[in-house]
Amino acid sequence: MAPRPSVPFEIYEEGVYLHGTKADLAVGDLLVPGRESNFERGRVMNYIYFTATLDAATWGAELAQGEGRGRIYVVEPTGEFEDDPNVTDKKFPGNPTQSFRSLEPLRVVGEVTDWLGHAPEALESMRAGAAEALRRGPTAIED
Repeated sequence: MAPRPSVPFEIYEEGVYLHGTKADLAVGDLLVPGRESNFERGRVMNYIYFTATLDAATWGAELAQGEGRGRIYVVEPTGEFEDDPNVTDKKFPGNPTQSFRSLEPLRVVGEVTDWLGHAPEALESMRAGAAEALRRGPTAIED
């Protein structure tokens, strides 16, 4: 099967949620809040974040802290969740990225293995922006 490119704002599959990371997880594992932010050193996040678009999950996998390759997991919320206020109406009014967050764990129910990363120049630009944000210090992450 040919790798599937990510398309900004395109829903991966109706009713399916994704989480991009570098963690090596198995079906049944739980992703929980309380991990360090990928974008602010020393900040422990109160929420676990996820999306319904392959593009946003791809960015998550590519920008995640840690060693190893990026991975995209199919996840199932175990509780209530809400639109991610750090994206919705701040960067992309109306939440076209379909980005969400929850105080409750996400259960891994599968893995997307046929995804394509972003172009090297786009990834480098995004990494440079994230590094600059880290240099500037605490951000306005609503967590």
